[in-house]
Amino acid sequence: MKNIVITGSTRGIGLCMAKEFMRAGCHVTISGRHTALSEAAERELADFSGQYIYISCNVRRASEVKNLWDASAAKWGKIDHWINNAGQNCPHAYAYETPPEYVDGVIDTNIKGMVYGSQTAARNMLTQGRGQIWNMEGLGSDGMIQVKTILYGATKRSLSYFTRGLAKELSGTPVTAGRLSPGMMLTDFITKTPEGESSPVLTDDRFRRLFNTLADRPETVAAYFVPRMLANKKNDAHIVWLTNVKAAWRFMTAPFHRRELI
Repeated sequence: MKNIVITGSTRGIGLCMAKEFMRAGCHVTISGRHTALSEAAERELADFSGQYIYISCNVRRASEVKNLWDASAAKWGKIDHWINNAGQNCPHAYAYETPPEYVDGVIDTNIKGMVYGSQTAARNMLTQGRGQIWNMEGLGSDGMIQVKTILYGATKRSLSYFTRGLAKELSGTPVTAGRLSPGMMLTDFITKTPEGESSPVLTDDRFRRLFNTLADRPETVAAYFVPRMLANKKNDAHIVWLTNVKAAWRFMTAPFHRRELI
């Protein structure tokens, strides 16, 4: 039975992965910035009593990330997979119009939080003698530039570089580092602004057509990721949901298969 820690796992792809791991018989530590799980999340997890714990963790603070490991290890023993999934978006706006508080938020969460998590997991996994670290990619990881999202994209490009570098540093050890590439998903990152309001991109006809062609629901992506993560034995692994071949097929068949996610 594997023991899993997922940062930013109270909703979206993080929560969906947590449920998939538990369906596979794993123990999971779910975490988020709030002091307790929401009632909605608890309802979703009702069938998994005894298989999970919730630990509050703001990944921007190294001390809280350390506590996340310590509390998880105290409950489950050794940690087999640590997944840095916590992320933050920023307003759909030009970089030069984005207020400093959003710049700080997206960089502190998406870069520093991921680094703190990777450092904590790597040190402890080397001590325990095994483990896998996974970092969640996103828009910009491959270098694609989309205006009004470049701050977020820059953090994900940095994440990919860091993870590949970490894999090199861990080469020859019993600990591995890899990347998860989910493609476009129907989550609050798309549908909501950082303040929880309806995102302006939803009124963009061009974006809606693109999203409805390429995107998927997070539970679909999670069901693809989890068995591959559990079976993985490779360092610098890259698990990709929306491959170039899949994307090309979606575009070719779009006129015949109407998809309406938003």
